[in-house]
Amino acid sequence: MSTKVSESTGYVPNVQMSAFGYVIAAVLVIVMLPVLPILVLAWILWRVFVSEEEMESSYETWRNDPNRKRLEPPFEEEEEETEEEAEAEA
Repeated sequence: MSTKVSESTGYVPNVQMSAFGYVIAAVLVIVMLPVLPILVLAWILWRVFVSEEEMESSYETWRNDPNRKRLEPPFEEEEEETEEEAEAEA
């Protein structure tokens, strides 16, 4: 027989699952602690010898870039008067 939602007793802490989670976390910490200095050393060597220093793009460098394509302000076109408009004004 299954429990209906309306008959649910609510949240109850599951001590066994909590204990299992803490045991697994402790095992992971114990296993990873000796590996941590090796990972740090590998990361430092990678940064020094292999990784290229990529220039991060930012608004400041983009704004000051002399080769950047700049928009020119719009120019107002001069209207040429037609003969009819010139006669109407006169």
